[in-house]
Amino acid sequence: MKYYWNLGFRLLFAVVFVVFYEFFYSVIYPLTVYPAYFLINLFYDAYLVNNSIFISGIVINIIPACIAGIAYALLLFLIIFTKGISLKKSVRMFLFGSLLILLMNILRIDLLIFVLLEFGSDLFDKIHLVFWNFISGLYVAFVWIFLVKKFKVKSIPVVSDVKELYKRINP
Repeated sequence: MKYYWNLGFRLLFAVVFVVFYEFFYSVIYPLTVYPAYFLINLFYDAYLVNNSIFISGIVINIIPACIAGIAYALLLFLIIFTKGISLKKSVRMFLFGSLLILLMNILRIDLLIFVLLEFGSDLFDKIHLVFWNFISGLYVAFVWIFLVKKFKVKSIPVVSDVKELYKRINP
């Protein structure tokens, strides 16, 4: 019975996260934009106004996709849908994984701003598309693999729960 309560809690938490995703986003937005702005401001005379960074007459709009909220959501869902991870370990995994995603995202934003300013929009567009289509997804996968090894997780997301439910339904 304990397993069913645990599974129900995890599913409920996933639904609550989806419902309150905008709140989560409003927390990670300033955690991404302000450090990215601070770091780029060390090298360029930059100004932050609302969602835009102004440098040398160029406006860089930080749109919601730049914040990579989906990466955090994917990490959270991988953790939630993995059987056998305690609440304490889940929180630690999410916080550590989120920190890794946040740091990489800040560096990504600043790297792209540097490329835009120093090499122009053509190279910026190409590098941005490589990050968008390829590197970002791979990075989240590597963060997950790292967390699995670091926290000694033995279960597979979703699969372990499906196997457990099948075993309980068909004894």
